[in-house]
Amino acid sequence: MVDFTLTEEQDMLVELARMFADDELIPNAEEWDRNGVFPEAAIHKARELGLLNCTIPQQYGGLGLSYLDEVMINEELGRGDPGFATITGVTMLACHPLIYGGTEEQKHKFLRRVCDGEISAYCVTEPGAGSDVRAMTTTAILDGDDYVLNGAKMWIGGAGHANWFYVLAKTSMADSHHSLSGFIVEADSPGLSVGKKEEKMGQRSSDTRSVSFDNVRVPKANLVGGVEGGGWLQAMVAFDRSRPMLASHALGNARGAMEEAWQYANERHTFGKAIFHHQSISFMLADMSTKIEGARLLAYKAADLLDKGEPATLAAAHAKRYAADIGMEVTTDSVQIFGGYGYSEEFPAARRMRGAKIYQIFGGTSQIQRLIISREINKHYVD
Repeated sequence: MVDFTLTEEQDMLVELARMFADDELIPNAEEWDRNGVFPEAAIHKARELGLLNCTIPQQYGGLGLSYLDEVMINEELGRGDPGFATITGVTMLACHPLIYGGTEEQKHKFLRRVCDGEISAYCVTEPGAGSDVRAMTTTAILDGDDYVLNGAKMWIGGAGHANWFYVLAKTSMADSHHSLSGFIVEADSPGLSVGKKEEKMGQRSSDTRSVSFDNVRVPKANLVGGVEGGGWLQAMVAFDRSRPMLASHALGNARGAMEEAWQYANERHTFGKAIFHHQSISFMLADMSTKIEGARLLAYKAADLLDKGEPATLAAAHAKRYAADIGMEVTTDSVQIFGGYGYSEEFPAARRMRGAKIYQIFGGTSQIQRLIISREINKHYVD
């Protein structure tokens, strides 16, 4: 029997996250997005409240919470401001390869630095290699006690504020997953340069830039796991573990859009009554609610599998794909309910719709999620 009852501790965590979103995120989200403000003070406060670094084990300075706890907290952060949720989420994305495959020394050193307030970034995507990770061209060649990195990454969230990067690079020219290795690269390394801040459609508070490596020397001690060839698996595990969180961001943003549209539908009157009482509007709101409920259940299922140590690739892809797609649908419908006001940047509906689109792209596009889903399911039909 499935039990959806939250523990007292989980209720308190969700309420804390909800209050933080109401007090710190929602009142500032419009300004952060309009002016591209990186919300350092809010990040610091969220960390002090115990809302960040959820799944970093306690022995490395983290909270040691469950993936389900993380999903519930991050739904509230996404409701408050999806840009803020993305900013804090990319740091966890960069930590997952270390949690999974790092040496004890690497975990104690770099995960603890994140828990003390540093920001990390996940450097995998390249100009010619996004979802096709094996197509990347960034190389890491061993030279004495260092690896020398050359190449370029793009669309790196948090790059302008990161203290260190998880970088995936080729340590072999073989056409194999085992040609890829993960490295921890300090942001102030000579030869590492960060490009201009990208002007994006939405989530403008989330600092996104290119990162270039020109003969950047990285100590062998910073090869994640201490052995070459483990990078592809590290990256895939990071995707599996982060997709339920991304799903929670998308559904949280959608929930915020629905709640704002619902309130407006009861305030706006046409033909002598609130527009909520026009069936065309109330049915739109009903559909929005159903989609959000479904997305939440998929995210909870994926998180629960991760907590049990069971394979979660399929469930994580289901959750991320569905939440990203319904997030776009719900926020678009919210704009429609607001009408002309929804098309205005003076109201939150437009910002939420712009912020929703990226969830169909980063962390593996919705099309890639469908590819993963179909391949995973097809394993049951072939020998």
